[in-house]
Amino acid sequence: MKHFPTLASLLLCAALPLSAHAETAAKGCTEVTVDGYKAPDYGCLSQQMSTDPDAAKAAQKNREALTVPVHKRPPNQAGLATPAATSIRMGNTFGTSVTPQRP
Repeated sequence: MKHFPTLASLLLCAALPLSAHAETAAKGCTEVTVDGYKAPDYGCLSQQMSTDPDAAKAAQKNREALTVPVHKRPPNQAGLATPAATSIRMGNTFGTSVTPQRP
């Protein structure tokens, strides 16, 4: 019973920095410097980016881009060879040889 006030004060002191840290973490992300190298809190940064109002718009545009039918996509996105890509691959042998300059 003699150690009860000491234990209570230790627990109180241990809880104070955690609540102060929680308040600063809510405002912004903390950066830690170890031996001169900065290490940002990527979890906090990811959370801030996911709450961005523009992120919802960007995600919607990505979903729309993925739902484009295959027959309406450009040939290079469908995996088809284009004359420009073939001429780059064949190099100076384009139209004269079946062996490409660049494999």
